[in-house]
Amino acid sequence: MKIKLVSVPVDNQEKALDFYTQKLNFIKKIDIPVGGGNRWLTVVAMEEQDGVELLLEPIPIEFEPAKVYQKALFDEGLPYTQFNVDDVQKEYDRLINLGVEFSVKPTEMGTTKLAVFDDTCGNYIQIVEILE
Repeated sequence: MKIKLVSVPVDNQEKALDFYTQKLNFIKKIDIPVGGGNRWLTVVAMEEQDGVELLLEPIPIEFEPAKVYQKALFDEGLPYTQFNVDDVQKEYDRLINLGVEFSVKPTEMGTTKLAVFDDTCGNYIQIVEILE
């Protein structure tokens, strides 16, 4: 068994694609219309283009629980998911310079350092560095 795809709900796929590619430096992998103005839209890490894909999944208009769950996490300041980075401070500085808003500045917690930012599409995302 392997993990090949994970998803993050987004309130606007085009805005999400711009943020995830222009700010986070991911690369668009798949972009296929699936009806209703939605797309099967995935991005991958530049360094692992054959690795795990991140589906920028449109929040289903007709499925209220998905919207409620995403909003509840956001309102509580909880990250929807996390991405690992080699250096949280360096990534924080780079993203701040691009105008990304952080709710949690780089913070050491045991054997990790983390920071949390707003992806502009309804989610907080945590970046994590494993300290040695």
